[in-house]
Amino acid sequence: MPGSRKLVIVESPTKARKIAGYLGEGFDVEASVGHIRDLPQPSEMPADMKKGPFGKFAVDVEHGFEPYYEVYPDKKKKVSELKKMLKSADELYLATDEDREGEAIAWHLLEELKPKVPVHRMVFHEITPEAIRRALDTTRDLDENLVDAQETRRILDRLYGYEVSPVLWRKVRQGLSAGRVQSVATRLVVERERERMAFVPAAYWDLTGAFAPDDGPDAGQRFTARLVQLGESRVATGRDFDDRGQLTAAAARDRVVTLDEPAADALVAGLDSAPFAVRSLETKPYTRRPTAPFTTSTLQQEAGRKLRWSSRQTMRVAQSLYENGYITYMRTDSPALSAEATDAARRQAAELYGPEYVPASPRSYVSKSKGAQEAHEAIRPAGDSFRTPAQVASELRGDEFRLYELVWKRTVASQMADAKGSTASLRVAGTVTGAGPHAGTDAVFAASGTVITFRGFLAAYEEGTDETEAGAEGSKSEARLPRVAEGDALTGSDLEAAGHSTSAPARYTEASLVKKLEELGIGRPSTYASTISTIQDRGYITTRGQALVPSWIAFAVVRLLEEHFGELIDYRFTAAMEEDLDQIAAGQRDRVAWLTEFYFGGESAKDAGLKELVDNLGDIDARGINSIDIGEGLQVRIGRYGPYVEDNGAEVKEGETPPRASIPDDVAPDELTVDKARELLAAGADDGREVGVDPATGHTIIAKAGRYGPYVTEVLPQPTFDPGLSAAALKKAKAALPKPRTGSLLKSQDLGTITLDEALALLSLPRVVGTDPETGAEITAQNGRYGPYLKKGTDSRTLPSEEAIFTVTLDEALAIYAQPKRGRGATATPPLRELGDDPVSGKPIVVKDGRFGPYVTDGTTNATLRKDDAVEAITPERAQELLAEKRAKGPAKKPARRTATRSTAKAK
Repeated sequence: MPGSRKLVIVESPTKARKIAGYLGEGFDVEASVGHIRDLPQPSEMPADMKKGPFGKFAVDVEHGFEPYYEVYPDKKKKVSELKKMLKSADELYLATDEDREGEAIAWHLLEELKPKVPVHRMVFHEITPEAIRRALDTTRDLDENLVDAQETRRILDRLYGYEVSPVLWRKVRQGLSAGRVQSVATRLVVERERERMAFVPAAYWDLTGAFAPDDGPDAGQRFTARLVQLGESRVATGRDFDDRGQLTAAAARDRVVTLDEPAADALVAGLDSAPFAVRSLETKPYTRRPTAPFTTSTLQQEAGRKLRWSSRQTMRVAQSLYENGYITYMRTDSPALSAEATDAARRQAAELYGPEYVPASPRSYVSKSKGAQEAHEAIRPAGDSFRTPAQVASELRGDEFRLYELVWKRTVASQMADAKGSTASLRVAGTVTGAGPHAGTDAVFAASGTVITFRGFLAAYEEGTDETEAGAEGSKSEARLPRVAEGDALTGSDLEAAGHSTSAPARYTEASLVKKLEELGIGRPSTYASTISTIQDRGYITTRGQALVPSWIAFAVVRLLEEHFGELIDYRFTAAMEEDLDQIAAGQRDRVAWLTEFYFGGESAKDAGLKELVDNLGDIDARGINSIDIGEGLQVRIGRYGPYVEDNGAEVKEGETPPRASIPDDVAPDELTVDKARELLAAGADDGREVGVDPATGHTIIAKAGRYGPYVTEVLPQPTFDPGLSAAALKKAKAALPKPRTGSLLKSQDLGTITLDEALALLSLPRVVGTDPETGAEITAQNGRYGPYLKKGTDSRTLPSEEAIFTVTLDEALAIYAQPKRGRGATATPPLRELGDDPVSGKPIVVKDGRFGPYVTDGTTNATLRKDDAVEAITPERAQELLAEKRAKGPAKKPARRTATRSTAKAK
């Protein structure tokens, strides 16, 4: 009706701005900035709530698993703004994402806003004018089943985490966490590292040679072939050995020949002048089909392989592209394309590559995932016609352009013709001469190659491969073999023997871990990025290049869970749980009944619930859980100050501890062999290199290696204690002793060459530079974790070099303090980047480097860049979004709390 106002609520400011431009007059579009409320921490609940049934989990497990919700403190202001806007609105459109999380956000908004006007659920999977108009015309009611599914997952994760995590705190270390998907993901990474630790390499040799036909149209054209057979026996390759370095049962049964260096060299000598001939030639047609359009999982995998991105970075960039209208919704497990998208891809392929590159019939793709939501569409360029990368190059920069190009190529290629060609397999034979063990035996060499005669979809796109798959791909190289026939004579040359060693299973990368989780049916692709980020933030895994390396803490956590919560981290059990949650989402299962069985157990004695598991844990051997055997009486122990190796096989006097040594952070678990452990123990037992004697104190100064790097220290005389002291009194007396002075070596110094004067200079730090004449505060020069700096009370400033610690004068220090402070005490420098004016404040946005890393600011509002926001790649839109989110949060307050429990919300 004329003059009516419609309020549209979305999640993000960027999405709000984009949609507002399409809707025009009569619509007010506002962002909730994500979830507005959640289950609170029990410690933050009102006193009266802590004593009631919600006190342990913020969930009443005794009465239908009713949750207690609170609005986030930093969202109180936003909720008030939305309520105020709703008062002047005639209709409410909830336009949050169309997945479970989006449906839950919409439900929470209804619960808090309590609208008295008609409510419409508006969903779309791309932000284009056409999609928004269609969404306005086809609104629906809130999907209660999706809300139930999201809430069940949230409650499940709260029960799991709050029951299991405290066990880890008591038995491993404070601050650790367990989770339904994160613990299983950690287990996968730890199991792979265990395989690497147990791996025994096998050595084997083989032969390669260059061959060329003597006659024919391709006479003299050389090709390389590898020895594959001696007589009737196959020559062993790496795949014939198991992880213990022994021949597999199948290889032993086939009686494969394992060559060592002398045997290989003898074959080279015996074949040096032997005549060769073509034994067989087989040619087969080659056909390769394009891969399906991207789902969330495959997008993360491919961006990891081709762009070397983390899952978190991939999803952040994808979200930005979606919210700005470049691609469709990025959280989907369906590879299907709509009819409009299929036509767009086929049309563009024909225009760019020619009609012969498009098959007669459209290709259709179906998800292999059991829980796939086929109502969603694959990730593709937005719109009923696609813009090529060249057409968006002026609008997109850096990461956003690279990911758009990847999505565009994959989508167009998915509707293109098969690649065609032929694969040839050629076998060459010659007889071994001489007196070696294989004299008189036929040696058979093999070569193969694939020749592409029609590139088809490969003209647009070729999928990447994981490290573990690379070997298989390598045999399909595009190489042309000479035209020969069976029996044709060949000349052999450049025969060479080469030794090889089998390799341990490759560590997971983020891409291969995501692939494995999806194969097992564990978790949902939309959560994989946050899951991997969580186990990294908890210190369970670190990255080395792209490889995921588990920490020793992860070994202890996984062992405890395996021994005492085996079912909870069983792969099949976790996958079955995911299927149950999908049934709840489909309305095929009651959430309360399912949660009751999970927490309290089923009717059968075998179906113990989580509560019973925790209540009946019994004694857990904390020392055993935190010990990992590496052989010969050596153990890795998880200590208060980090992991260390302990030699339990060493002879020690009664009451003394076995030899110990800290494990450096750069030593991965599979690298801590027995030899490496003994090397660390020997270094730890080293009392250090004596540098000299301090003439002022008479104390010996030594330089030695420590867990955090090389350092110098003084050796203090050890007093004699009364043998009658109790253990507690002795401990107290030792604690009261003076501590030796220590000082870390500078980057320019070396353990083997540091002099006494240099060591004494380090031990003299902090150096008093002088006193500030205005405040009377003492200024000192020090060497810290982040490098050399000045300190005046609580005010610190960075020094330009390590040498300045010993040379900076009072006047120079005062000059440094006279400059504006920036970051970790550094003086002001120009902004890292300028990003134009902010549409809200009208002030210029710049990127600066601060104490906690780079941030964007308009001079009034500061917003720290997220982990995957690269300074060189951040766009003006992304900067505006970060500032808008920061403004929306407002100042953190301690507002009054009120109870909000689950109730059914109906769209009006």
